[in-house]
Amino acid sequence: MAISVKPAILTDAWTTVPGGVMYARTNAPAAAPAAPVIILVHGMVISSSYMVPTAERLAPLSRVYAVDLPGYGKSYKPWPILRLPQLAEALAVWMNALALPPAHLVANSFGCQILAEFALQYPRLVDRLVLQGPTVDPAARTLWQQLGRLWRNARHEPRSLGWLSFKDYAAAGLRRAWATRKLVLADKIEEKLPYVQAPTLVVGGSNNPVVPQRWAEEVTHLLPHGTLQVIPGAAHTINYSAPAEFVRVMRPFLRLWRVRAFVPS
Repeated sequence: MAISVKPAILTDAWTTVPGGVMYARTNAPAAAPAAPVIILVHGMVISSSYMVPTAERLAPLSRVYAVDLPGYGKSYKPWPILRLPQLAEALAVWMNALALPPAHLVANSFGCQILAEFALQYPRLVDRLVLQGPTVDPAARTLWQQLGRLWRNARHEPRSLGWLSFKDYAAAGLRRAWATRKLVLADKIEEKLPYVQAPTLVVGGSNNPVVPQRWAEEVTHLLPHGTLQVIPGAAHTINYSAPAEFVRVMRPFLRLWRVRAFVPS
Protein backbone atom coordinates (compact mmCIF):
# COMPACT_ATOMS: atom_id res chain seq x y z
CA MET A 1 0.00 0.00 0.00
CA ALA A 2 1.35 3.43 -0.90
CA ILE A 3 2.42 5.72 1.92
CA SER A 4 1.25 9.30 1.70
CA VAL A 5 4.17 11.69 1.93
CA LYS A 6 3.71 14.99 3.71
CA PRO A 7 6.61 17.43 4.01
CA ALA A 8 8.39 17.25 7.37
CA ILE A 9 10.37 19.81 9.32
CA LEU A 10 14.16 19.64 9.08
CA THR A 11 16.66 20.70 11.73
CA ASP A 12 20.22 22.06 11.59
CA ALA A 13 23.15 19.71 12.17
CA TRP A 14 26.76 20.81 12.61
CA THR A 15 29.54 18.21 12.42
CA THR A 16 33.18 18.87 13.24
CA VAL A 17 35.57 17.30 10.74
CA PRO A 18 39.26 17.83 10.05
CA GLY A 19 39.49 21.32 8.60
CA GLY A 20 36.35 22.80 10.09
CA VAL A 21 32.63 22.31 10.58
CA MET A 22 30.18 20.93 8.01
CA TYR A 23 26.50 21.84 7.99
CA ALA A 24 23.50 19.74 7.01
CA ARG A 25 19.74 19.89 7.15
CA THR A 26 18.23 16.69 8.52
CA ASN A 27 15.30 14.93 10.16
CA ALA A 28 17.61 12.43 11.90
CA PRO A 29 16.49 13.15 15.50
CA ALA A 30 12.89 12.25 14.56
CA ALA A 31 13.54 9.42 12.10
CA ALA A 32 13.22 5.74 12.84
CA PRO A 33 16.68 4.25 13.53
CA ALA A 34 16.10 1.51 10.96
CA ALA A 35 15.05 3.92 8.21
CA PRO A 36 17.34 4.04 5.16
CA VAL A 37 19.80 6.93 5.00
CA ILE A 38 19.51 9.32 2.06
CA ILE A 39 22.12 12.01 1.46
CA LEU A 40 21.35 14.90 -0.89
CA VAL A 41 24.34 16.51 -2.62
CA HIS A 42 24.01 19.99 -4.11
CA GLY A 43 25.25 21.28 -7.43
CA MET A 44 27.75 23.95 -8.45
CA VAL A 45 28.27 26.70 -5.82
CA ILE A 46 24.65 26.55 -4.64
CA SER A 47 24.13 25.01 -1.20
CA SER A 48 21.71 22.46 0.24
CA SER A 49 19.07 25.21 0.51
CA TYR A 50 17.50 24.23 -2.83
CA MET A 51 17.38 20.59 -1.73
CA VAL A 52 14.94 21.40 1.07
CA PRO A 53 11.70 20.72 -0.90
CA THR A 54 12.92 17.21 -1.75
CA ALA A 55 14.42 16.58 1.69
CA GLU A 56 11.16 17.51 3.39
CA ARG A 57 9.28 14.96 1.27
CA LEU A 58 11.86 12.24 1.85
CA ALA A 59 11.89 12.82 5.60
CA PRO A 60 8.78 10.73 6.40
CA LEU A 61 10.37 7.80 4.52
CA SER A 62 14.03 7.93 5.56
CA ARG A 63 16.80 9.51 7.57
CA VAL A 64 17.63 12.33 5.18
CA TYR A 65 20.60 14.68 5.17
CA ALA A 66 21.01 17.64 2.82
CA VAL A 67 24.67 18.52 3.28
CA ASP A 68 26.71 21.61 2.44
CA LEU A 69 30.09 20.48 1.11
CA PRO A 70 33.19 22.39 2.27
CA GLY A 71 33.38 25.79 0.60
CA TYR A 72 29.65 26.18 0.09
CA GLY A 73 26.61 27.23 2.07
CA LYS A 74 27.16 27.21 5.82
CA SER A 75 30.08 24.77 5.86
CA TYR A 76 33.68 25.84 6.39
CA LYS A 77 35.46 27.58 3.51
CA PRO A 78 38.84 26.06 2.61
CA TRP A 79 41.10 27.80 0.12
CA PRO A 80 42.17 26.85 -2.45
CA ILE A 81 38.91 25.16 -3.34
CA LEU A 82 38.66 21.41 -2.91
CA ARG A 83 38.93 19.51 -6.17
CA LEU A 84 36.66 16.60 -7.04
CA PRO A 85 38.63 13.87 -5.25
CA GLN A 86 38.86 16.12 -2.18
CA LEU A 87 35.13 16.88 -2.24
CA ALA A 88 34.43 13.15 -2.43
CA GLU A 89 36.81 12.58 0.47
CA ALA A 90 35.13 15.34 2.50
CA LEU A 91 31.78 13.64 1.99
CA ALA A 92 33.21 10.30 3.15
CA VAL A 93 34.87 11.88 6.19
CA TRP A 94 31.59 13.56 7.14
CA MET A 95 29.67 10.27 6.79
CA ASN A 96 32.22 8.50 8.97
CA ALA A 97 32.07 11.27 11.58
CA LEU A 98 28.33 10.63 11.86
CA ALA A 99 28.84 6.84 11.77
CA LEU A 100 26.40 6.58 8.86
CA PRO A 101 25.88 3.23 7.15
CA PRO A 102 26.04 2.78 3.35
CA ALA A 103 23.54 5.31 2.04
CA HIS A 104 21.45 6.21 -0.94
CA LEU A 105 23.08 9.31 -2.45
CA VAL A 106 21.05 11.74 -4.53
CA ALA A 107 22.53 14.67 -6.45
CA ASN A 108 21.67 17.38 -8.91
CA SER A 109 23.91 18.79 -11.67
CA PHE A 110 27.56 19.13 -10.54
CA GLY A 111 26.65 17.06 -7.49
CA CYS A 112 26.34 14.11 -9.88
CA GLN A 113 29.98 14.60 -10.89
CA ILE A 114 30.94 14.51 -7.22
CA LEU A 115 28.94 11.31 -6.70
CA ALA A 116 30.54 9.62 -9.69
CA GLU A 117 33.93 10.32 -8.11
CA PHE A 118 32.64 9.27 -4.69
CA ALA A 119 31.24 5.96 -5.99
CA LEU A 120 34.65 5.07 -7.45
CA GLN A 121 36.63 6.03 -4.35
CA TYR A 122 34.24 4.85 -1.64
CA PRO A 123 31.97 2.13 -3.09
CA ARG A 124 31.37 0.60 0.36
CA LEU A 125 29.61 3.78 1.47
CA VAL A 126 27.13 3.65 -1.42
CA ASP A 127 23.88 1.70 -1.51
CA ARG A 128 22.15 3.26 -4.53
CA LEU A 129 22.68 6.46 -6.52
CA VAL A 130 20.27 8.95 -8.06
CA LEU A 131 21.78 11.32 -10.63
CA GLN A 132 19.34 14.12 -11.43
CA GLY A 133 20.43 16.28 -14.35
CA PRO A 134 24.03 14.99 -14.48
CA THR A 135 26.56 17.40 -15.97
CA VAL A 136 28.55 18.04 -18.13
CA ASP A 137 27.30 17.08 -21.58
CA PRO A 138 30.51 16.58 -23.63
CA ALA A 139 28.77 18.23 -26.58
CA ALA A 140 28.69 21.52 -24.65
CA ARG A 141 31.84 21.56 -22.54
CA THR A 142 32.69 25.24 -22.88
CA LEU A 143 31.85 28.14 -20.63
CA TRP A 144 29.74 29.95 -23.22
CA GLN A 145 27.80 26.84 -24.19
CA GLN A 146 27.01 26.13 -20.55
CA LEU A 147 26.02 29.73 -19.84
CA GLY A 148 23.71 29.66 -22.85
CA ARG A 149 22.05 26.48 -21.67
CA LEU A 150 21.67 27.81 -18.13
CA TRP A 151 20.13 31.01 -19.47
CA ARG A 152 17.56 29.05 -21.46
CA ASN A 153 16.85 26.85 -18.46
CA ALA A 154 16.29 29.81 -16.13
CA ARG A 155 13.09 30.67 -17.98
CA HIS A 156 11.62 27.35 -16.85
CA GLU A 157 12.61 27.52 -13.18
CA PRO A 158 10.80 29.24 -10.28
CA ARG A 159 11.95 32.81 -9.69
CA SER A 160 12.65 31.94 -6.06
CA LEU A 161 15.48 29.68 -7.22
CA GLY A 162 17.30 32.74 -8.53
CA TRP A 163 17.20 34.37 -5.10
CA LEU A 164 18.49 31.20 -3.40
CA SER A 165 21.29 30.97 -5.96
CA PHE A 166 22.24 34.63 -5.41
CA LYS A 167 22.55 34.12 -1.65
CA ASP A 168 24.59 30.96 -2.04
CA TYR A 169 26.94 32.53 -4.60
CA ALA A 170 27.42 35.45 -2.21
CA ALA A 171 28.23 33.05 0.63
CA ALA A 172 30.79 31.21 -1.51
CA GLY A 173 32.33 34.34 -3.02
CA LEU A 174 33.05 35.18 -6.64
CA ARG A 175 36.58 33.76 -6.60
CA ARG A 176 35.34 30.38 -5.34
CA ALA A 177 32.42 30.41 -7.76
CA TRP A 178 34.69 31.05 -10.74
CA ALA A 179 37.17 28.37 -9.66
CA THR A 180 34.32 25.89 -9.16
CA ARG A 181 32.99 26.51 -12.66
CA LYS A 182 36.43 25.70 -14.08
CA LEU A 183 36.43 22.51 -12.03
CA VAL A 184 33.03 21.52 -13.41
CA LEU A 185 34.11 21.95 -17.02
CA ALA A 186 37.41 20.11 -16.59
CA ASP A 187 35.83 16.93 -15.19
CA LYS A 188 34.90 14.20 -17.69
CA ILE A 189 32.16 12.24 -15.98
CA GLU A 190 31.69 10.05 -19.06
CA GLU A 191 35.05 8.41 -18.37
CA LYS A 192 34.01 7.42 -14.83
CA LEU A 193 30.44 6.22 -15.33
CA PRO A 194 31.38 2.81 -16.81
CA TYR A 195 33.15 1.95 -13.54
CA VAL A 196 30.28 2.88 -11.19
CA GLN A 197 28.97 -0.43 -9.86
CA ALA A 198 26.10 0.84 -7.69
CA PRO A 199 22.56 0.63 -9.10
CA THR A 200 21.90 4.12 -10.45
CA LEU A 201 18.74 5.99 -11.39
CA VAL A 202 19.21 8.83 -13.87
CA VAL A 203 16.41 11.39 -13.65
CA GLY A 204 15.92 13.86 -16.47
CA GLY A 205 13.42 16.53 -17.36
CA SER A 206 11.89 16.76 -20.80
CA ASN A 207 12.36 20.56 -20.68
CA ASN A 208 16.00 20.62 -19.51
CA PRO A 209 18.36 22.40 -21.93
CA VAL A 210 21.33 21.88 -19.59
CA VAL A 211 20.99 18.09 -19.78
CA PRO A 212 19.07 17.19 -22.94
CA GLN A 213 17.50 13.77 -23.15
CA ARG A 214 20.17 12.59 -25.58
CA TRP A 215 22.84 13.12 -22.92
CA ALA A 216 20.66 11.66 -20.13
CA GLU A 217 20.23 8.53 -22.25
CA GLU A 218 23.98 8.35 -22.90
CA VAL A 219 24.70 8.62 -19.17
CA THR A 220 22.29 5.76 -18.53
CA HIS A 221 23.89 3.57 -21.19
CA LEU A 222 27.39 4.25 -19.84
CA LEU A 223 26.40 3.05 -16.38
CA PRO A 224 26.66 -0.73 -15.82
CA HIS A 225 23.42 -0.69 -13.81
CA GLY A 226 21.65 2.45 -15.00
CA THR A 227 17.93 3.20 -15.30
CA LEU A 228 16.40 6.35 -16.78
CA GLN A 229 13.27 8.22 -15.70
CA VAL A 230 12.18 11.37 -17.52
CA ILE A 231 9.73 13.75 -15.84
CA PRO A 232 7.56 15.50 -18.45
CA GLY A 233 7.83 19.28 -18.48
CA ALA A 234 10.56 19.41 -15.83
CA ALA A 235 13.67 21.58 -16.20
CA HIS A 236 17.12 21.20 -14.64
CA THR A 237 16.53 21.53 -10.89
CA ILE A 238 13.74 19.00 -10.41
CA ASN A 239 14.73 18.66 -6.75
CA TYR A 240 13.52 22.24 -6.24
CA SER A 241 10.90 22.86 -8.91
CA ALA A 242 9.13 19.45 -8.94
CA PRO A 243 10.03 17.72 -5.65
CA ALA A 244 6.84 15.66 -5.39
CA GLU A 245 7.41 14.18 -8.86
CA PHE A 246 11.08 13.64 -8.07
CA VAL A 247 10.28 11.68 -4.92
CA ARG A 248 7.59 9.74 -6.77
CA VAL A 249 10.06 8.38 -9.33
CA MET A 250 12.72 7.70 -6.66
CA ARG A 251 10.53 5.77 -4.23
CA PRO A 252 10.34 2.42 -6.08
CA PHE A 253 14.01 2.56 -7.06
CA LEU A 254 15.10 3.28 -3.46
CA ARG A 255 12.46 0.85 -2.11
CA LEU A 256 11.05 3.51 0.18
CA TRP A 257 7.52 2.15 0.23
CA ARG A 258 8.63 -0.38 2.86
CA VAL A 259 9.60 2.24 5.41
CA ARG A 260 7.57 4.55 7.59
CA ALA A 261 9.80 6.83 9.57
CA PHE A 262 8.78 7.86 13.08
CA VAL A 263 7.60 11.45 13.31
CA PRO A 264 6.55 12.51 16.84
CA SER A 265 3.10 14.02 17.19
